[in-house]
Order: sequence, then C-alpha cells, then structure tokens
Amino acid sequence: MRPGDLRDDGAGALTLNGARYLLIRPETLVALQKAVETAVGRRAADCLAAGGQVGGARATASLPGTGEERARRLVEMGSTIGWGRFTLERLTAESLVVTVHRSPFAEAYGTSATPVCHLTRGVLQSLATLTLGRPARVIETECAATGADRCRFEAQVE
Repeated sequence: MRPGDLRDDGAGALTLNGARYLLIRPETLVALQKAVETAVGRRAADCLAAGGQVGGARATASLPGTGEERARRLVEMGSTIGWGRFTLERLTAESLVVTVHRSPFAEAYGTSATPVCHLTRGVLQSLATLTLGRPARVIETECAATGADRCRFEAQVE
C-alpha cells in the first residue's frame, strides 16, 4: 500500500484500495474513549477493542495472500492511514507481535497508568485470529501513554 492509494472521490468519501476511510482527529476519538471510560469503567477497553475487531476483520479479510502476507499488508496499512509506524516484530505459528511508534491514541490520551490503545488492540486481534488460524488474545504489553517509547502488542493463540 502506498499513500497514493488513498483516493478522494470528490463526493465526500475517501477510500484506500476501495475501502472507505474517515479522517478524524485522534483527540476526538480519545474524548469519546474517556467518556466511555467514565460511563462504564474498565469495560470501556473491551468496548473499544470490539470496535477495532470489526474494522480489523473487514480490513484483513479484504487482503489477498497468505497469513504472513496479510499481516505485512495490514501493518503497512496501519502506517499508511496514520495509526502510527507499525512494525511486524514477530510472526510464528503460535504468536504475533506488532509494535507501534507514535500511536495517535497514546499521544492524544496523555499519561495513563494502563495501556490505552484499545482500538489498535482490537484490529490486531482480528489479524492474529485470521493469521494464526484460531482464536487469539492480544495484550498491549507496552504503551507510550504509560511512559514506554512505543506501544507493543502480543498475540497468543487461546
């Protein structure tokens, strides 16, 4: 995927490889995240991850190739659409590890005692489940909002 693959149809829609995308400021999403956290507490993380899973499943399903090729394409897509600089750190039959430098969610959130990149975690959970061929659980083991230099996501099959 190249940034040039992003298209404006002139009628209010942006697409990347035929899929519609939306440009929205990270602060807007983080304000929504914080409001949901206030309303439902710790369950907010799961709500946001569920949203990421839906988008991740659609994005991953639309990508051609093997599991590894899909993983590499989705990681590239994450960087292209502004979700930070994604790196596929490890992919084995049992695990997937992705790091993200400059996560817009962590940057907009500010300081936190716990990881905050739940949308990204959800997307990567969909990717891991498809790539590893069975349900996988993703944990954000490092987050820039907690003081780490990057966000790190580790997926393990369940």
